[in-house]
Amino acid sequence: MDKFLRERLKRQNSFADFFIDWKEKEFNTQDIDEDKLLSDLEVISQNLGMKEGIIIGCIDYRDLSLAFFTDNVEEIMGYPSSFFHNKGMEAVLEMLHPEDVPELAKFQKIVFDLLQELTREEMESFEFSYTVRWVHFKTQEVKWFASKVRPYLIDKNKNVVFDLHIVVHLVNPPQVNIFDWSYSYTSKSGNKIHASKKDPQTKNFKLTKKEKEIAKLILESKNSQEIADQLNIAKNTVNTHRKNIFKKLKAKNTVELMKILITTSIN
Repeated sequence: MDKFLRERLKRQNSFADFFIDWKEKEFNTQDIDEDKLLSDLEVISQNLGMKEGIIIGCIDYRDLSLAFFTDNVEEIMGYPSSFFHNKGMEAVLEMLHPEDVPELAKFQKIVFDLLQELTREEMESFEFSYTVRWVHFKTQEVKWFASKVRPYLIDKNKNVVFDLHIVVHLVNPPQVNIFDWSYSYTSKSGNKIHASKKDPQTKNFKLTKKEKEIAKLILESKNSQEIADQLNIAKNTVNTHRKNIFKKLKAKNTVELMKILITTSIN
């Protein structure tokens, strides 16, 4: 991976490690016609007539490049097309409003951790949405965008190789004037699963005040020693609280715990 991008991701937020981890997976796209998939995106964009404010993009997670994007992004955001061709994911990070970078990184980690646990059929029904701010390159104007995303190419090892972004410029800011998100998929049993930031499921886990503090820090991807230092308590005390949190939330591992923490309001 490009050294600049790796360092930028690390500086953005520790949650952004998932970008690096995903890139280093063992992808298997043998016998998959990738060129056909990308040419289909060109047809889709032409059929849309490149309507004002609509951007179509496709991230290749093998090298964090942009496998496809519509050139109207230059007109909308002021960055030349060559910037996206050369920088890929780095270019996307460059456009984001600084306050939205850690929020998007947290949500993306939840998405990718969840995808690894789903069956292939569930993955194919999976989609997520988020509203985010981009900053215009020349004018520094802050613009709001709504993105609808789904896996576009899933390889034989059940890894997402390409995703598909349909991004719409919002002329007026959203009612909830903060980074917002939701996701949904159809479970193996046929049930529609949905979670969102603004309407999380509320459960009475009865965490103590200290456990809630620690749960929040876990959600910020801090380890036991970092939590102990921040709260000025012993590391062993943190570990005891962690065990209690896992037990009360009925989480089998850290990934499952993170999903519960980000999608649930804890009383």
